[in-house]
Amino acid sequence: MNGQQILICDDEELIRWSLSEHLGQEGYRVHTATNGKECVEAGKEVAPALVLLDLKMPEMDGLTALQQIREGGHDVPVIMITAHGAVDSAIEATRLGASGYLSKPFDLREISIAVHKALEEDRLKHEVHYLRNRRRSGYGDFIGSSSSLDDVFAMLRRLEAVDAPTVLVTGESGTGKDVIARAIHANGPRQKGVFVEIDCASLPEQLIESELFGHERGAFTDARQMKRGLFEVAAGGVVFLDEIGEMSVSTQAKLLRALENRRFKRVGGVATLSMDAAVIAATNRDLRQEVEAGRFREDLFFRLNVIPLQIPSLRQRRDDVPALVQHFLTTFAQRFGREIKGVSGSAMELLQAHDWPGNVRELRNVLERIVILGPDAVIQPEHLPAQIRYSAGNGAVTAGCPFVLPDGGIELEKVERGLIVQALKRTGGNQSAAARLLGITRYALRYRMEKHGLSD
Repeated sequence: MNGQQILICDDEELIRWSLSEHLGQEGYRVHTATNGKECVEAGKEVAPALVLLDLKMPEMDGLTALQQIREGGHDVPVIMITAHGAVDSAIEATRLGASGYLSKPFDLREISIAVHKALEEDRLKHEVHYLRNRRRSGYGDFIGSSSSLDDVFAMLRRLEAVDAPTVLVTGESGTGKDVIARAIHANGPRQKGVFVEIDCASLPEQLIESELFGHERGAFTDARQMKRGLFEVAAGGVVFLDEIGEMSVSTQAKLLRALENRRFKRVGGVATLSMDAAVIAATNRDLRQEVEAGRFREDLFFRLNVIPLQIPSLRQRRDDVPALVQHFLTTFAQRFGREIKGVSGSAMELLQAHDWPGNVRELRNVLERIVILGPDAVIQPEHLPAQIRYSAGNGAVTAGCPFVLPDGGIELEKVERGLIVQALKRTGGNQSAAARLLGITRYALRYRMEKHGLSD
């Protein structure tokens, strides 16, 4: 509950004050608006977890405000506040998507119960929606519904009934090649067998051979006893060779013989063992170019490339970013005991515009850091790293930002306060004009003025 943002919209100052005081004492962060137009504007800026909205107000009434909120695609729970005798209008509001209504005069305990109930229902609704989408969008633990993944998912479904001896998964670093490999194992004919993996980039040549084929006692220094290799251990299962493009040419030759003959020998051994393990190899390199450069055997490439799967980069499937963000936020919020409501629209736009050179892994790391360090329940643009805020989708860190960060750094709060003061001085205190100079709404300016003690 604590830290969730609530927007109160009522033209009566006493009601705004009493609700703000009461809900603030319960741990909510409260924002206020005096009419429907201001409410719609504020909702876009602060992304509240819940809105308390009066029906009868000047400039724009509550029903119109509710309609604009819903037409804008926001499904935030809204509780209508109505005067006695205006129940018909409140019922109409529920038809338009309000979570419920309260009649004036109301008891503050009644407000607490209604707010808690609406927030809990909203949480459960989003949890169910998320779980349903997980089943519908993606394959196994691989999340995505972009059209660029259609061919990948179609091939994965075919592999469910085919015991393919080799599969080659390619794609940039961080795209989820290991997740795809596990999904092939979990849904294929070898799902009852073991899944073992080896990172070919992190082990020296002799150790890779020992890990794959095993070794006999005395085969080399420190080989004090016989060891079974992964091809032996994974009989009936799957061996995942991650970053196979890093494997030495001599080890490639031995791997090729094992795949061709489905037989192998332990290092230092004479007995020939049968190979009953499927192999999934993955690489972020272009193996065709590696073959041309003489760094990868052409015959091994052809042997591995029987079933090729190319995983698109995250910038090629930007429409999957919201689902990935929701997944990682849910995961990290549970892990670190944080209550994260979601991401504001402006922050999500920045996340989708970023090129993500590190792909899903980079997105995951960014969100983990935000959940650990972020003070708010709703992620705003200012919580995102600078390279995302100013990348403008083209990877240039300074694009769209007219300022260069000094080597010694800055105090961001002082800079924000100084810019607000300058804008107000330049416009003679005209808040609307100052807000236009700063590229924000008047409500956002007022919110920042209060934060910096400039409201007077």
